[in-house]
Amino acid sequence: MHKPTFETYKLINGPMHQSLRHDSAHKHVAGSAEYIDDIPEPAGLLHGALGMSDRAHAEILSVDLSAVKAHPGVVCVLTAKDVPGVNDVSSGGRHDEPLLADDKVEFHGQPVFAVIAETRDAARRAARLARIEYRPALLTDVDAASPAGAAGHRAWCSNGDGGRADKGRARLRLDADRRAEHFYLESHIALAIPGEDDEVALWSSTQHPSEIQHIVGHVLDIPSHAITVNVRRMGGGFGGKETQGNQFAALAALAAKKLNRAIKFRPDRDEDMALTGKRHDFRMDFDVAFNGDGRIHALNANFAARCGYSADLSGPVTDRALFHADSSYFYPHVKLTSQPLKTHTVSNTAFRGFGGPQGMLGGERIIEEIAYRLGKDPLEIRKANFYGDVGSGRNVTPYHQTIEDNVIARVVEELETSCDYQARRRAIIEFNRTSPVIKKGIALTPVKFGISFTMTAFNQAGALVHVYQDGSIHLNHGGTEMGQGLYTKVAQVIAECFQVDVERVKITATTTGKVPNTSATAASSGTDLNGMAAYDAARQIKERLVAFAVEHFQVPPDEVEFLPNRLRVGSKEIPFPDFVRQAYFARVQLSAAGFYKTPKIHWDRAAGRGTPFYYFAYGAACSEVSIDTLTGEYLMDRTDILHDVGKSLNPAIDIGQIEGGFVQGMGWLTTEELWWDAKGRLRTHAPSTYKIPLASDRPKIFNTRLAEWSENAEPTIGRSKAVGEPPLMLAISVLEALSMAVASVADYRHCPHLDAPATPERVLMAVERLKGM
Repeated sequence: MHKPTFETYKLINGPMHQSLRHDSAHKHVAGSAEYIDDIPEPAGLLHGALGMSDRAHAEILSVDLSAVKAHPGVVCVLTAKDVPGVNDVSSGGRHDEPLLADDKVEFHGQPVFAVIAETRDAARRAARLARIEYRPALLTDVDAASPAGAAGHRAWCSNGDGGRADKGRARLRLDADRRAEHFYLESHIALAIPGEDDEVALWSSTQHPSEIQHIVGHVLDIPSHAITVNVRRMGGGFGGKETQGNQFAALAALAAKKLNRAIKFRPDRDEDMALTGKRHDFRMDFDVAFNGDGRIHALNANFAARCGYSADLSGPVTDRALFHADSSYFYPHVKLTSQPLKTHTVSNTAFRGFGGPQGMLGGERIIEEIAYRLGKDPLEIRKANFYGDVGSGRNVTPYHQTIEDNVIARVVEELETSCDYQARRRAIIEFNRTSPVIKKGIALTPVKFGISFTMTAFNQAGALVHVYQDGSIHLNHGGTEMGQGLYTKVAQVIAECFQVDVERVKITATTTGKVPNTSATAASSGTDLNGMAAYDAARQIKERLVAFAVEHFQVPPDEVEFLPNRLRVGSKEIPFPDFVRQAYFARVQLSAAGFYKTPKIHWDRAAGRGTPFYYFAYGAACSEVSIDTLTGEYLMDRTDILHDVGKSLNPAIDIGQIEGGFVQGMGWLTTEELWWDAKGRLRTHAPSTYKIPLASDRPKIFNTRLAEWSENAEPTIGRSKAVGEPPLMLAISVLEALSMAVASVADYRHCPHLDAPATPERVLMAVERLKGM
């Protein structure tokens, strides 16, 4: 890649490593960004609604749809019998997620039929008129769940002798959250328009267009080449649109082909929350052995996860929980096992971090437990257990990957100094000694997060780049935009490659018709994969342009140089559009398909060992809180963050991702609580009962910095690092700070064992419990 001088950066607008606004930021603010529901409705459009079960687990004895069909405006009612292909939308090919339930239902709200009507209101009203007769079956929760294999096979990682932990000094249990809802601002939506023969075009709010293409072909029994899936942007995703859009897109396509009319499915917020998967909640049991300095000697841990009624992505989610149970710490002897459990609730799915946050939370709880047992500052115990450098003998993970890029000690030390942690902690301890009602807490926690899909085959991407005669550039790749700035960053890569202003690069909607066989935009890998694929396409075109210049102007290759918006060829400087036009008339191909696959990675799940991650992203956060011991309410007083994104492609976007991830993680660990009643009904299914953080909940003082000295040791695009998921786990510092504040009521003698989410009710109960000790 051409490496410009400092002066070049000044002359080009929007190269790599420069802060640049999100390409749609002004449209988001003005309300002019076009989402699927904003697309002008095609003539003859019909609307779909789902008929949902009101049982969590039951056999279907009979279904009477006569009143549904008779409702004014109803055109068609679809059941499982209308599916021409396979009645299944499962992601992993386990055939355990029916498009429409046939002979049984396995969670409250599972779709049994679909209504197609002239208006959305008519479809929704008609969907409530069905009469379904059930025979009840056993309803299970996490304490009475089906064996592990029902929701995905167990996994394990082991290094040394994990059994030594059974003779350890601590045994503990952590209930790590009652799940969490993605709460993307745009609910799921799919628009299908039938074409000739077996063709169908789809617009879907999905992170995985190729999977939608595959599932629709599966359901309709047609080949993938007949299906085109388009995604310009999503109104948020966070993992909730990786697999969960399959059902809506398949139903829209099924109805469109059956009726030969355009079909739209758009559930409202309550339906979306009842129908779609959440973050997995875990119950973690640990036996840990440690010495008097707090250094961990051995760990034996089991991670039981409530997965819901089907496998979905639960296997890889629980795998990643094991991969991050070490947090940032070296365990000389360790055995970790996962236990995916089937329950009669909606199938849990991907969520930002993908099991990593739950595993990391377990690792931090172990550190907290040791600190309180020994009467030490948890930060001291953290430092004592950090991974070491190469050659230290303390840099091999439980899954046998050697860590070669460890900077966690430097990140933590730098943040500890810059945020004045030690002095503030002393001041807080003194404050708590004299304040009877308000108690404060402070915690500094690290993040080490592995980057890559653990399914090796998914670590690939394609891109398509066209250079037109006027010098403008068309960019398309397999990544999807959900507000994270992927499109902007990849456009900056192309601008850098050709040394043109980023305004010359047109970002176009992701579509399976241009770039095939794409991976989901997930695992924080969107820029790593698609940026490199786009670079590869640009490289091919640049090589052709250089070869043309060499032949046409009779100069050696080293006298052809891409300068800002122009080329130097020998002693001449030619504007980029003029040079491109000359190349066109010389019949130079100005289009290329790029490809990239992540090197070095491999993972043997059966053996529990390998190198599943290309590199690690690091960070640290220090949070300070105040709690009211009479009510359990609390305030976020201050947070300081230092985060490693390598050599940032776009510092402004990266800082936004870090701050947004932290606040979302803060909600996961504090206010966001999902609740099902004894009949399996989700009771927190709207903003009135499910509380995400507001702008007013952010820390009153919020300092965020990038580790500007960092540069990825691996040859990623621009030596940058992923930034999507790792910042969410910075919020563990909030939970740990709340724990310290609670512990102060018993003079820090006991670990508070504060489960997540640490709602005010849970904080108050923990305070009252410790007061009695």
